[in-house]
Amino acid sequence: MFFNSLSFAVFLPVVFCLYWFVFKTSKKAQNALLIIASYYFYSCWDWRFLFLLIFSTGLDYFTALKIENSQSKASRKTWFWISVGVNLGFLGVFKYYDFFAVSFSELLKGFGLQANPLLLKLVLPVGISFYTFHGLSYIIDIYKERIRAERNFIDYALFVSYFPLLVAGPIERATHLLPQVKVKRNFDYQQAKEGLHQILWGLVKKIVIADSCAQYANAVFDNYENMNSLSLMLGAVYFAFQIYGDFSGYSDIALGTSKLFGINLLKNFDYPYFSRDIAEFWRRWHISLSSWFRDYLYIPLGGSKGGTWMKIRNTFIIFLVSGFWHGANWTFLVWGFLNALYFLPLLLSKKNRIHTGNIENVNPVQALKLIPQIGLTFLLTCFAWIFFRAPTITEAFGYIQRMFTNLKFKSQYFSIERYNYELLLMILLFVGFEWFNRYKVEPISGRYSYLKIALAIAVLLLFGVYSEYKSFIYFQF
Repeated sequence: MFFNSLSFAVFLPVVFCLYWFVFKTSKKAQNALLIIASYYFYSCWDWRFLFLLIFSTGLDYFTALKIENSQSKASRKTWFWISVGVNLGFLGVFKYYDFFAVSFSELLKGFGLQANPLLLKLVLPVGISFYTFHGLSYIIDIYKERIRAERNFIDYALFVSYFPLLVAGPIERATHLLPQVKVKRNFDYQQAKEGLHQILWGLVKKIVIADSCAQYANAVFDNYENMNSLSLMLGAVYFAFQIYGDFSGYSDIALGTSKLFGINLLKNFDYPYFSRDIAEFWRRWHISLSSWFRDYLYIPLGGSKGGTWMKIRNTFIIFLVSGFWHGANWTFLVWGFLNALYFLPLLLSKKNRIHTGNIENVNPVQALKLIPQIGLTFLLTCFAWIFFRAPTITEAFGYIQRMFTNLKFKSQYFSIERYNYELLLMILLFVGFEWFNRYKVEPISGRYSYLKIALAIAVLLLFGVYSEYKSFIYFQF
């Protein structure tokens, strides 16, 4: 069930009405309804994997209690590693087994040895990377005695499987979501209105921006051998806006949907393409994942407190693991490696934290002086996205080589696709809207919220793409 589907357009109002008119009597009733709705939502993808989600939930619930009640360090450690091992084991088998089997076979061939690995060819359960990280953060926090184990199974199960965030995040923390799950929610009109606005804006990002860009990005990447430099550059830019509109659009819909039920989720995007350097970009892109790796991998490794070698090692570890989290393909590792290279000079010169302050109160016109820094960061990001998007490393390098050798600067798509000019204009308008919105200067006053809703609906109807691009990119992770 996609957020941008008719089935979800029916599902959400039904659950909303039941939640506030039938199950509003108690926290227990509200949570029971949300659990049922979440399991139904997940089973719409593939009901067989619902049992994997329930098993993972039960495992972490049980082992957390065992860790907390253990009388010895050895027992605590045993239960901790059982949970971590099983969770990562499931993730490894479904997501990475075939990749390692094929890679090992190719390595043996390099030494003249023949190998015929057994490939499982398993379907990747949707959302497994996200709900696995939900559970892992909970177990680690219990083991480190940062929080107490949850005794109520329904409350914990809802924390793991809450349907707005179940299949593509944001990756929630028990310290943020569980306290909201454990209390009765009361309807808040203002919060619900904000939720509807956020859902509509997320749909605009997905259906209008991302899916429009996908048509051109796919055409360019699938036919890069026949494209000239300008077309290839535009293809990289189109994909940059495709993935941003797609994933941040999903996050907006998830956060907006959750507000309808009185629950606030973690912010996942904070205008990342206006970042002034790559360090700021990673504080604003997929925030829940970046902060997860920071808190549960980078800092335990020593962070940036050690010597130069430790700083370099930890930087590359965090970015390579982040790349590998996205998929079992060497292209994701190269993408992570590139971002580590971008980040390293800032870290070694101790400039990786110079853009941590919020600048929302800065005049957006005066902030135009930041465009050179923002532009350079965006270009570096687009270059790395080529590896993220390309099916293989060979094709990625082929794409880049042709981009710098076939120096023709008249896009082949301007003469072929009449909507190309409109798409570029649409992207510019989108960037302008986000620019002013970041600095809290709304083009239309809040008094005209209904007009904004009508405008968003009109944009969706007039410029939306309703085709095979319905799926969200991050469902594959």
